[in-house]
Amino acid sequence: MANHESRITNNASFPALDALLLFFILNLALQTPTEPDFGWHLRTGLDLISHGWQMPTTDPYSHTMPDWPWVEHAWLTDGLIGWLYRGAGLLGVIALFAAIPVAAGLVASGAGRAGWTSRLVAVATMLWLARPFLGVRTQMVTLLGVALVLWLWRHIQAGRTWPFWAIPPFFLVWANLHGGFTAGLLTLGAIGLVSAAMRFATGRWPALAPRFDEPVLAWPQIGRLALTIGLAAAATLVTPYGWHLHEEILFSLSDRFMLETLHEWQPLSLQTHAGVLYVGYLVALGLAIVMCYRRIEPVRWAVLIIFLGLSIRHWRNIPFFLIVSLPLCAELVADVAARVAGWMPAGVLRPKQWGLGLTLAASVAMGLLGPDHLTRVVRSGLAPEGFFRDTDYPIEAIHWVAANRDKVGTRLFNEYGHGGFLLWWLPGERIFIDGRMPAWRIGDRRIFQDYLALTNGVPPALGVLDRYKVDWALVSRDSPLEQALGSERGWQAVYADAKVRIYVRRPE
Repeated sequence: MANHESRITNNASFPALDALLLFFILNLALQTPTEPDFGWHLRTGLDLISHGWQMPTTDPYSHTMPDWPWVEHAWLTDGLIGWLYRGAGLLGVIALFAAIPVAAGLVASGAGRAGWTSRLVAVATMLWLARPFLGVRTQMVTLLGVALVLWLWRHIQAGRTWPFWAIPPFFLVWANLHGGFTAGLLTLGAIGLVSAAMRFATGRWPALAPRFDEPVLAWPQIGRLALTIGLAAAATLVTPYGWHLHEEILFSLSDRFMLETLHEWQPLSLQTHAGVLYVGYLVALGLAIVMCYRRIEPVRWAVLIIFLGLSIRHWRNIPFFLIVSLPLCAELVADVAARVAGWMPAGVLRPKQWGLGLTLAASVAMGLLGPDHLTRVVRSGLAPEGFFRDTDYPIEAIHWVAANRDKVGTRLFNEYGHGGFLLWWLPGERIFIDGRMPAWRIGDRRIFQDYLALTNGVPPALGVLDRYKVDWALVSRDSPLEQALGSERGWQAVYADAKVRIYVRRPE
């Protein structure tokens, strides 16, 4: 039976399936640049390059919070985006942010004991479930960072010493690329604590040692790991912001209003299709564990439980659990395939027929993306203006403003989801709000709360416009605010299309 199992799980038996899975993975990872925050990241990167890689000390992009001491925790990633955009265009940026989650999946799955085909199936599953979070998002950098932490830990478990030297400079780079380095420190901290507990337990009760299916580090190794974690944490202070970066991250994560309002910080919900799919994955993973998993791996369990809890608490953390569960997922795919093969008579087991059947099944799954997916991605990268005409972004209104700048004011009101897009397409225009600003507040200026009072209030709190001296507004058609401005004598419409309407204040 073991021979039959190896014939089924050996990835070399199904080259067509492997090729199709890779193509499927590529389709999933390549996404159009419709992430609302992409625009301000791109604008920041382009300006960073133009200003000699010097970040501004206060916010240069809004007229509402220009004195805010802005800490951009993805400043280096922004610069790379701007550099790549200048050299390879938008399509080059799209390709980079497709390569990052694919690399994260392949690296993380490599931390498990599974063949190539099983790893590809697990990566394809991860990317399928992570589709709402994919695209040109700086968070992808942290996805890769967590995967590399798992990969480095695997080499430490194998008795190698070089990862201890590699981890601190790795975190130095990560801290400058994205503030999600905290997820890496959390992972390493959990690994260190559980490793110490395992060492203590086996020292007190030696009979436990053979029962663990993970290597038990010696005390000198644990001490070296603790020192490495300390050096890694210290390395994250070496950024243009020093300790202020950590202060900004803590400030944002403690802002209850932001956490309770923004969708990505909401708890896991079954009210969305993505939430149902994720819970389905958890159920399938649990069933596969009950059926196949019989190992005692405390470090793996601790990391999985921590990130599972984080994913249930905050929607945006789902991709991180998907990444840390990938090694186990790949192993379970291989185990389930081997068990299914073992249940079948030898005469039925024909690798070529299995490969053909699995390849056809994967072809059907890939077809769910739609035949025009890659075409849309390429079009969005090569002809973004035409692409955005088919989206909800107000590209037409932006062109009108650029051609009729004298017909609008100097202090804009824009909707939250349009802020980054406006910074991208109207360089030099100061905006009202964008995705950087939910936690920003100075004195009684709480820009996100004021924005919600203006857009979600019934009726809208139009006094907010007076407070921030707004003299023109770009608002979605038929929104409560658009209807309120349309009925106000002090405002007049100067532009309208199917997406938005532009209002300006009437002269007093």
